[in-house]
Amino acid sequence: MKRSFPAWLMLGCCLLPMSALAQKHTWRKATDAELSAVLPLRAPVEKEHIETEMRTASGITDGEGHFIAGVVLITAGYSADGKYSHYLLVQAPMRIGEVALKPGQYIFGWERDGDNIRIHLHEAVSGKLLGYVEAHHMPPGTRVESLRIWQPEPGNKALLQIGRFAVEITLPGA
Repeated sequence: MKRSFPAWLMLGCCLLPMSALAQKHTWRKATDAELSAVLPLRAPVEKEHIETEMRTASGITDGEGHFIAGVVLITAGYSADGKYSHYLLVQAPMRIGEVALKPGQYIFGWERDGDNIRIHLHEAVSGKLLGYVEAHHMPPGTRVESLRIWQPEPGNKALLQIGRFAVEITLPGA
């Protein structure tokens, strides 16, 4: 006697993998161990390898092996001239403000611009300027951070915080 599956069960089995693919990745705060594994102790910056201050490391992950993570650079003794102060590792396409970033390594610095700061983003290895974004004051009472990458809340964008200022990050699947 030939046994057959009910049609609804067969349809459900076929649709299950497609629905799993359609789910959005959930970004979460990366652990210290994860950050230590993905961020360099000496970041490639143009022709140099500049030491990083790992206690300032911050980042998020989608749980699928992609990280958005950053760390403060120790620029004493280098000719940074305010061009860069932070290193950023991007493993998923994203936007900081209006600047689109592909997976790669970036550096950025900032300068005061009235009541806000102006962040300038560069490719880490070449030093090529990619663009500028404006970071605005965080709400009163927000803790001041050297660098913090905030995980997105459902339906919201993530934030990149420097000091008391922040700029929105648009992530895939956020």
